[in-house]
Amino acid sequence: MQNTGTLKLTTRGDREIVMTRVFDAPRSLVFDALTKPELLKRWLTGAPGWSMVVCEVDLRVGGAYRWVWRGPDGAEMGMGGVHREIMRPERIVCTQLFDQDWTGGEALGTIVLIERDGKTTLTNTVLYSSREARDAVLKTPMEHGMAMGYDQLAELLASTQTQKENR
Repeated sequence: MQNTGTLKLTTRGDREIVMTRVFDAPRSLVFDALTKPELLKRWLTGAPGWSMVVCEVDLRVGGAYRWVWRGPDGAEMGMGGVHREIMRPERIVCTQLFDQDWTGGEALGTIVLIERDGKTTLTNTVLYSSREARDAVLKTPMEHGMAMGYDQLAELLASTQTQKENR
């Protein structure tokens, strides 16, 4: 993977992690890639050797989502939540909870998409249940995993735009 250095990760307050990445694509396309199962399955695959085996999205306020990944050894990791706010194509707010709750309880994720000159800045802010939960997440390889996932998203966006241009 290339461009893993383009993810910017910072903390804010005692409980938040803020991840920012710029994509060379219009925000409507980025929004679709974040919300449509057929696109999510193409980029949100997890670590090498893993695949997304469940991708369900009920994209409405109060609607749930469910994702499950399977590793090469058959181990599974699942998570889900409920959409609290959807403003197409600029904002998604939803709860996040892993099946094996290693993050200290339910978190709240807010994604904001801002487009300028055909490029979209994605800001993903996750509010954890406590400072300890946030700090525990920071000690995992989450930053590297998010950077790899966003690299895969960038590749998907580029290929999707190329397909649209060639029609």
